[in-house]
Amino acid sequence: MPAPPPQPLVRVIDARKDYPLGHRTVHALRGVTLDIASHSFVVMQGPSGSGKTTLLNLIGCIDHPTSGSIIVAGQDTRMLGDTALSRFRARKLGFVFQDFNLIPVLTAMENVEYPLRLNAVPPSEARLRALAMLDAVGLAGEAGQRPSELSGGQCQRVAVARALVTQPELVIADEPTANLDSDTGGKIIEIMRAMCGRQGTTFLISTHDPHVAAHAMRCVHLRDGLITDA
Repeated sequence: MPAPPPQPLVRVIDARKDYPLGHRTVHALRGVTLDIASHSFVVMQGPSGSGKTTLLNLIGCIDHPTSGSIIVAGQDTRMLGDTALSRFRARKLGFVFQDFNLIPVLTAMENVEYPLRLNAVPPSEARLRALAMLDAVGLAGEAGQRPSELSGGQCQRVAVARALVTQPELVIADEPTANLDSDTGGKIIEIMRAMCGRQGTTFLISTHDPHVAAHAMRCVHLRDGLITDA
């Protein structure tokens, strides 16, 4: 008897998200259903206001759907309270943002170590893992530099290293190349794509950049809160 197919890493089932705006309601997501396989590199595209960031926030356990289900790594996130959601994010998810979100007073090494410290990893092990990840993104020589001493591309490499150092199952990246020139942005996406192949990490990336989409294993298109092509 053949083995059953593997379960998707992410399942979004008829997810809707409404926001009150004055006397009216904005329907940011209008019933999205989407499966994302493990070890995949998925790019999400769509115009501003299409619902990309809203969907990322739901999958990233940063927000809750108005209705529908979000299941990540087998966990129905509706069943988790705020404290449990924070622990789940710290263990299972990594995040990369377009404005880097590095802590300015910490060095590159300390920024990458930070999520390990939150997960109570012993300091000596955290230091070794952080250095290995900085080396993997080509920044071992910049470990002692603070964000203000690094270029935008270097800061985003630090952010990628920080997202990956906890060995998450899923990395969510919201417009990770938006503040970078095309050459630097391309290198960042190549690093992510290589990490997907080497470590089996699943990436879900939102972008307006067609060059980013060219690296995708799968593209998902949103418009007006609905998936138009997946």
